[in-house]
Amino acid sequence: MRFLSIVASTAALATALPATAQTTQPVATPANPAPAPSAWPSKEADVTLPAFRFKTGETMDVRMHYTTLGTPHRRADGQIDNAVMVLHGTGGTGKQFLSPQFADELYGPGQPFDIRTHYVILPDNIGHGASSKPSDGKRMAFPKYDYDDMVAAQKAMLEKLGVTRLKVILGTSMGCMHAFVWGETFPGFAERLAPFACLPVPIAGLNRMWRKLSIDAIQADPAWRGGNYTAQPEQGLRTAASLSIIAGANPLALQKQYPTRAASEAFLAQAFARNSAGRDANDYIYQLDASRNYDPSAALEKITVPVLWINSEDDFINPSGYGITDAAAKRMPHATFRLIAASPETKGHGTHTWAKFWKADLAGLLREPVTSSPR
Repeated sequence: MRFLSIVASTAALATALPATAQTTQPVATPANPAPAPSAWPSKEADVTLPAFRFKTGETMDVRMHYTTLGTPHRRADGQIDNAVMVLHGTGGTGKQFLSPQFADELYGPGQPFDIRTHYVILPDNIGHGASSKPSDGKRMAFPKYDYDDMVAAQKAMLEKLGVTRLKVILGTSMGCMHAFVWGETFPGFAERLAPFACLPVPIAGLNRMWRKLSIDAIQADPAWRGGNYTAQPEQGLRTAASLSIIAGANPLALQKQYPTRAASEAFLAQAFARNSAGRDANDYIYQLDASRNYDPSAALEKITVPVLWINSEDDFINPSGYGITDAAAKRMPHATFRLIAASPETKGHGTHTWAKFWKADLAGLLREPVTSSPR
């Protein structure tokens, strides 16, 4: 187990795009525009999980949409041995990982996820992107999925693709939490874990509060009508967008880039439009509430594979001063925890998707020897 601090550098802030767009960024990301996705040779497809059973006991056919890069490599026994999976955050989709600040750093020749040698799988999780979600028609009657359901659906999707082993799961924000769930629920299925921007404790305190405030704002809007709206409840979504902008912000960067009242308010006018445009209120409620019973804290010792866990000092959602990370990392025998130091160039909570801050560490993780077998 190791602890290091990284001083971060360079780049501009990212935005949250509409939830209905497959390139949507996670909810709590900084609000400046991100560069357009690169022209990587990706493929998209769906798998159907018939009669998928949620923890509530409800069942339905679930559509899982996914994007891939590279080609699966099969051993002599037919097993795919070069797959990696990258998991998005709340409100995001797999296609966000085609953005230059991520893809251009990781997928090229000699890079950690070189697509000549890796099969990269980027799912849209339940409730997100082009996968099954409340806005498909069920609205608030959609099963009340949680993170355990989402991880179970990811595993079922992988099995449909013939993947029974992953070289690594890299997860950002919500995906970070999914990585901890994976490590405990299916030990060794992933040979390595890279959880970025989360804590392995219940969603409580301020983290639960900003989520609940967002949900309450939407549901308090008269236009919401119990989820049966004819037009999006814009007042509620605007309040939720306001909270999202704060949650994803890097205060140092905002102070430097918008040093006057006029500049700050002009930025907000644009940020509101980008953050809330196209979002579906019911999808948003489900996405925020799916974390309600997340809590891997009791079973961290089950995670015996190499772990690269990275948080950033300027993360509003997962502040560095809670005293949680050192004790939690010690309970995982092969964990490395790194804290990226705050600077005007870091991205707040959204630092997790700017690979230049951590790609050398990811390359190091991929060199770590395998320590356990799938169960």
